[in-house]
Amino acid sequence: MHDVRVILIGGTSNVGKSTVAEAVAGKLGFECLTTDGLARHPGRPWRTPEWEVPAHVAEHYGSLTVDQLITSVLSHYDRLWPRIEELIAAHTTEGRSNTGLVLEGSALWPDRVARLQVPYTAAVWLTADDAVLRTRVHVAGRYEAATYEERHLTDKFLSRTERYQALMIDAIDRLGLDRIDASGGRSIAELADTVLAAANAQNTVGRSSAGR
Repeated sequence: MHDVRVILIGGTSNVGKSTVAEAVAGKLGFECLTTDGLARHPGRPWRTPEWEVPAHVAEHYGSLTVDQLITSVLSHYDRLWPRIEELIAAHTTEGRSNTGLVLEGSALWPDRVARLQVPYTAAVWLTADDAVLRTRVHVAGRYEAATYEERHLTDKFLSRTERYQALMIDAIDRLGLDRIDASGGRSIAELADTVLAAANAQNTVGRSSAGR
């Protein structure tokens, strides 16, 4: 696809979307945004030195089953989609924006992206082995030092993350879309180059042979 103005990078939490998106944007001189910035769903349920887990976030993960967590986050993404479409249009319609965009986020659900009828737009999804996701979540959440209650919330978040990716991969493969393994072994720069190669090979949004 020539003259790409928008690159969409989807994937589950902790797969590395933000880091890769920033690298891609840096190579192209594009703006880099996340769908999380449009409207926030209950985020990661572990504390950091700068942040305490809000009570509503702890209740969200503590009280809902994994199926309910998936239903909740997919409903949130459904509500968010019109704003995502507006943002994409703002960067692909002539005269509306001179700046290209790399947009990353779990809200870029394959079925919705595949139905986009916009020019100059490419899309790829990053995936990773469950073991890699588990390690990244445990490191981010300081799992070894966490309390029993904190581990319980992290475990629920991880289960939702893994289930979301499984559903996402099923959709990607059913639709014949591009996905890239970000489990490890390649640098961020190499992953960024792989994303760009897939984007440049696409004739329609999300579809080429480069990302398989």
